[in-house]
Amino acid sequence: MQQEFNFYSVIIGTELLNGRRKDAHFTFLNEQLLKRGWTHKASFVIEDDTNLMKNIFKLIKADKNSVMFCFGGIGATPDDYTRQIASEVFTDGQTQYHEKAKELIVKQFGDEAFPHRIEMAHLPINAKLLKNVVNNVPGFYLENRFFFTPGFPSMSQSMVLEALDKYYLKNSVEKYRLTLTAQCGENDLIDIMKRVSKQVELSSLPKIINDKRKVVLSLLSKDKKELEENFSMFTEYLDNKKIEYELKDID
Repeated sequence: MQQEFNFYSVIIGTELLNGRRKDAHFTFLNEQLLKRGWTHKASFVIEDDTNLMKNIFKLIKADKNSVMFCFGGIGATPDDYTRQIASEVFTDGQTQYHEKAKELIVKQFGDEAFPHRIEMAHLPINAKLLKNVVNNVPGFYLENRFFFTPGFPSMSQSMVLEALDKYYLKNSVEKYRLTLTAQCGENDLIDIMKRVSKQVELSSLPKIINDKRKVVLSLLSKDKKELEENFSMFTEYLDNKKIEYELKDID
């Protein structure tokens, strides 16, 4: 049986929060996860704050099923903290100059690799590399599940694909979903919502269309029979109350 994974993204950059740049990382990663049958557990957009970064990394590390994609902060400038904080959280502060990373950086920049750019090869111990298709300065990853990429989408996107294609190509755990749109408000269905099995994921989205209340109710489960049993509680209630509904989501 395939293990369940919880996917997290951590997008680091004060310039995103102060409006100087627009984020493109979340949308790309989310699309790639959905394409493979995965979903986000959480996404964080944070400023370049070492304590905040450390706390977020620790939170994700504490989830035994976590997979993290981190964007930004692996460069050579003084405000690039990711390599340092990653080592503190994931490798007990142990670091090393990665020989292959050094080779790539020197090959790309020659003498200009020193004294600053070469520091981008100073990585948490036992790090593996992600290929940079733009300038050959690699990203890196730890334990095959914590991935660290540059803040530039042109560099990071190919790294995301490399990581997913190598370790998280396809979710083989099949899930089933049933959805209806009812001509009523959420309040009418709350008592039944409380009876939904804990193994069934419930989503309720209220809408107002042409001044009329509607609710889009969606149930998701790996167990098709259990899903159908829980869904039938709603359809039976709506039938008994003569409330109109459609077995799909409507705009």
